[in-house]
Amino acid sequence: MALRLIALITGLVFGLGLALSGMLNPTKVFQFLNITGAWDPSLAFVMGGGLIVNAIGHLIIRRRASPLISETFHLPQSTLIDRPLIIGSAIFGVGWALGGLCPGPAIASLAFTEPEPLIFFVALCGGLLLSGRAKLLLTHSKSSMEA
Repeated sequence: MALRLIALITGLVFGLGLALSGMLNPTKVFQFLNITGAWDPSLAFVMGGGLIVNAIGHLIIRRRASPLISETFHLPQSTLIDRPLIIGSAIFGVGWALGGLCPGPAIASLAFTEPEPLIFFVALCGGLLLSGRAKLLLTHSKSSMEA
């Protein structure tokens, strides 16, 4: 129960931060990507702020023997840069550039009951389902080819 409450509070703070910084507005993303026109660097400052908070969090985590609400830390173990990572990153970037939202702001935007974020969210969920199915099919076909 405590873990869910912490997750809820964290999500609300994250969503509030996105709303206050204007990052729920896809126009901000388009203006950030428009480096030859009316470029708006505010997204870079939001990203930089996120990186600073993350870096401080990692410094704190590294000094602790164990987490507060779990038995072990769940940090990424892989440093492999492989084809799925590159393809997924490219799809994420293209989707972000075309839609003006990434998953966090898209979910936070649902609170404003506008149709565009809802359409984006449905497409996001569809993409997640399709990618899961594709991964299953590829894993299954790869294992059947090896047998």
